[in-house]
Amino acid sequence: MKALLIATLVMGSISANAAFAAQEINHADGKEKIGVISASNAYTLDDLSNALSRKADEQGATSFRILSTSGNNRLHGVAEIYK
Repeated sequence: MKALLIATLVMGSISANAAFAAQEINHADGKEKIGVISASNAYTLDDLSNALSRKADEQGATSFRILSTSGNNRLHGVAEIYK
C-alpha cells in the first residue's frame, strides 16, 4: 500500500512539473520575445529540446523557438524564448 502511495505521489509531481514546462513553438506570432538561450552536450534532438525547455523555464518563459542546432556526437542548440 505504501509503495502504491509513493508511486502515485511521484507520478503526480512529475505530471505537475511537465504541465508548467515551456512549450516549443514554430512561430512566434503575437508573443513577446524575452531573450535567447543555448544548451550543449545533448545526445539527441529530444534531449536538446528538453534542455532548452528547462532553461526557458528558468528564465520565466512560457515558450521557446529553436533557431539552430549543430554538432556531430554532441548537439548544441540556440533558441529564442517568449512570454
